[in-house]
Amino acid sequence: MFRKMAVAVGLVVAAAALPVQAQDYPEKSIEFIVPWGPGGGSDALMRIVAQGLAEETGQAIPVINMPGVGGNVGLAEFAKRAADGYTISQIHEGLLVSNKTGITELNWDSFIPVALVASSPQYLTLSKNDNFSTFEELVTYAKANPGKVRAGVTLAGIPHLHMAMIEEAMGLEFSYVGYTDTGERVRALIGGNIDIAIGDISSAAQFVENGDLIYAAVGTAERTDDAPDVPTLKELGMDAELIITRGVVLPAGTPQETVDALEGYIEKVMAREEVIRLMGNAGADAVFYGQDAYRTYLEKLDASVSKLVGKLEG
Repeated sequence: MFRKMAVAVGLVVAAAALPVQAQDYPEKSIEFIVPWGPGGGSDALMRIVAQGLAEETGQAIPVINMPGVGGNVGLAEFAKRAADGYTISQIHEGLLVSNKTGITELNWDSFIPVALVASSPQYLTLSKNDNFSTFEELVTYAKANPGKVRAGVTLAGIPHLHMAMIEEAMGLEFSYVGYTDTGERVRALIGGNIDIAIGDISSAAQFVENGDLIYAAVGTAERTDDAPDVPTLKELGMDAELIITRGVVLPAGTPQETVDALEGYIEKVMAREEVIRLMGNAGADAVFYGQDAYRTYLEKLDASVSKLVGKLEG
């Protein structure tokens, strides 16, 4: 689904067609609540977007970090903010998982999706072991040995969701071991404490290059430039994507003309060469899906999470 700079989604906003009040927006600074701590992927990527928005709008876009409970503390605060376009925030797949597992009552449709802006490819990564060294061999072994493949995940988190998607699609059964972050999972994988894990290019690439780990598949629609020899799950017979996407949202009730205006600014931001370069350096693809395309993506994802919620709670 996601390709670098997927701008051609037919959602160009014509400024001349906007109402007067939307043309005046924004007239002051816009606070950008990032519901994650400084230094993480969401923080780094949203600061790139914020800087681009500041340059496009001529207004300051201060980033306010509000971490806690997997992003849910910041989003709970954001949900209380005025629906006037002067506070924006960011969501990713983790919100849908938190909703379905009962951590929060908020879900993606508690807000107004404005635009998807970043996509981080996720890789199914294998330990060096005697049982399998490719995706096909993993599937064969796992089918013959239900529950014996140890999968490292963040329990009830995005990695857990992605691993459950593989189980569901391929008719497998893994045993799960919980870790707090990607770094822990990668270290456990190298040490042989788990057999498989989900990770991004920045966390495991050096170990794959050293021969300590193996990329079995990537969860994007097409092969990546970072690992062109790694097949996609689609090539391997699995009709699903394993990616972490990040998008900009507004509070429910925000006037449509304001939503349209912000979408237009974001589209311009995501076409900037500097934004594309900086996001690439941060391990993500700069993309643009406007309101309709982003909503369609979230609806489909929500259905997938609902189908797999039993696995995520177990």
